[in-house]
Amino acid sequence: MDILTALKISASGLSAQRTRLNVLSSNLANANSTQSADGSGPYKRKDPIFAETPLGSFDKTLDKASQKLSAVNVTGIVEDQTPGARVYDPSHPQADKDGFVTMPNVNVVSELTDIMQTSRSYEANLSAMKAAKEMISAALGIGRS
Repeated sequence: MDILTALKISASGLSAQRTRLNVLSSNLANANSTQSADGSGPYKRKDPIFAETPLGSFDKTLDKASQKLSAVNVTGIVEDQTPGARVYDPSHPQADKDGFVTMPNVNVVSELTDIMQTSRSYEANLSAMKAAKEMISAALGIGRS
């Protein structure tokens, strides 16, 4: 694999993880939003959908190699249709006639765990990109000597 392909793969990972972090942050920020922006009910947590994007294969670079290279991209963001918890709070402005409020389907602990995992994935892609950059610098340094 050439170094530019490694940079493309790492860049796609950085972009995908950035999108995931933005979605998770939105979920966390709306963990108590009992009314969505369109007025259709409580906030529904969102999930990004990742998909493999082929970058080509080693066949184009090296003869008789069969390993395929792939990047990642976000193909969409979907709402989780799991119903939220119903909490008894007759004083809440969104309470129904029985005094229950439907809360968002956001689990704060799960969202924070996903944020930590996303952060680690982002750091791993950043490290891979840094290593590729160092290899480019070393290769250019050979030519200067």
